[in-house]
Amino acid sequence: MSSLLHSHSPCLLRSGSPGLSFFPSELRSRIPPPQHGVKCCVVSFSLKCENGKPCVPILAGVPTTPSRSPSSAAHLDDALDKHDTRLRIFSGTANPALSQEIACYMGLELGKIKIKRFADGEIYVQLQESVRGCDVYLVQPTCPPANENLMELLIMIDACRRASAKNITAVIPYFGYARADRKTHGRESIAAKLVANLITEAGANRVLACDLHSGQSMGYFDIPVDHVYGQPVILDYLASKSIYCDDLVVVSPDVGGVARARAFAKKLSDAPLAIVDKRRHGHNVAEVMNLIGDVKGKVAVMVDDMIDTAGTISKGAALLHQEGAREVYACSTHAVFSPPAIERLSSGLFQEVIVTNTIPVLERHYFPQLTVLSVANLLGETIWRVHDDCSGGFEPYSSLGID
Repeated sequence: MSSLLHSHSPCLLRSGSPGLSFFPSELRSRIPPPQHGVKCCVVSFSLKCENGKPCVPILAGVPTTPSRSPSSAAHLDDALDKHDTRLRIFSGTANPALSQEIACYMGLELGKIKIKRFADGEIYVQLQESVRGCDVYLVQPTCPPANENLMELLIMIDACRRASAKNITAVIPYFGYARADRKTHGRESIAAKLVANLITEAGANRVLACDLHSGQSMGYFDIPVDHVYGQPVILDYLASKSIYCDDLVVVSPDVGGVARARAFAKKLSDAPLAIVDKRRHGHNVAEVMNLIGDVKGKVAVMVDDMIDTAGTISKGAALLHQEGAREVYACSTHAVFSPPAIERLSSGLFQEVIVTNTIPVLERHYFPQLTVLSVANLLGETIWRVHDDCSGGFEPYSSLGID
C-alpha cells in the first residue's frame, strides 16, 4: 500500500500542521489520494507533542477512531459474524495501549489474561477464558526491558498451547535482538536466530512482525512470518505536510539502510536520495565521515528502522545542516529511545521527529518536536487478512506492504 502515487511530476504535500511554512504554487499539482487499498487513519491516532505535552490532532472529516476501508468493511463484518467466537486477541504488558487500539479497530474486546510477577521476578500467566480451537493472537513487542518482555511472550505462547488453541500467532510490533542477525566478529552469537528458535519451540504457529531490522531475520524462523512495513503510516502523515517534491531529498543515515531509503524515496514521487557515510567504532557509537548526494537548500527526510541512542541520526543531521539542508526530519518506525536519545533529538537539529507506537513512548520522553503515529489499523487489518486467509475478494497482501 502506498499513500503517494509514483509520479515524476511536481507535486505538493500538504499539512494542517504548522511544521512547514511553504506556500502552494498554482503551477504545481497536488498528489491525489489513493483510490484503493486500506487507508491508514494515522492522523487521528498520532500524538503530537506540543510544549512537551501530547495531544491528538483532529482534522475535519477524519474519524476519531480507526475504521476499516469501505471496500472491505462488508466482508470484514461477515467475517466477524462467522468467526468472532474463534478469534482471540490477548495483550502482554509491554504495550497494552497498542493492543487495545488493535482490538478497537477490529471491533473485538481483548481477551482476559492474568499476568503477574512473583517477588523473585518470575512471571505467571493464566488465560481467564477458553481458547480451545481458537485462532489466538498475542500482541507483545520485545522492547526494553527486552528479556522480561521476551520471556513473558514465551510463557503466554506456552499457556495458549497448553489450553488447546488451534493456531497461535505472535504479533511482535518490535522484534528485539534483531540487530544480532549475523556474526561481524569471531566467537559472536547470532541472538536473532536463538530468539526465533525460542518462539517456535514455545509453540507459536506464525509470527507477525513490523519493520524487522533486516529481512534475513524472517529466514531464522521455521514457521510462517508476515512482515509488515510501517512506511505507509509515515507516508500518509508526510502527505499532509506542505513540502514540495522538488524541495525534498530522502537521506539514509548509513549505507546499510540504503535499500529502505530508496524504497521510501520511490513512494515520495521518486525523490532524490542521499547517503550518510559513517564509521562505527563500537556498539551504540557512530562517527559521521561524509555525505553522498546533494542536500543544499532542500528539506531532508532521514529514514531508519529504529532510533536507539540517536547517535547515528543526530550526527547525520548535523552533517546535513553543514551541507546546507534547510530543514531535517527524522522518520523511524521503532522509538527505542535509550539515553541520551531524548537530549540529542530535542537539541534543535530536527524540525520534527516522526515515529510510530510499536514501542510505547513514555511521558517523560515527550519533547516538542516529537510526533507519534499509530500502526494499530495496519496491524489490525493484517490480523484480519491472516485470520481469513485473505479470501472473499480481498486485495493481495502487497496492498499493505506485507512480505
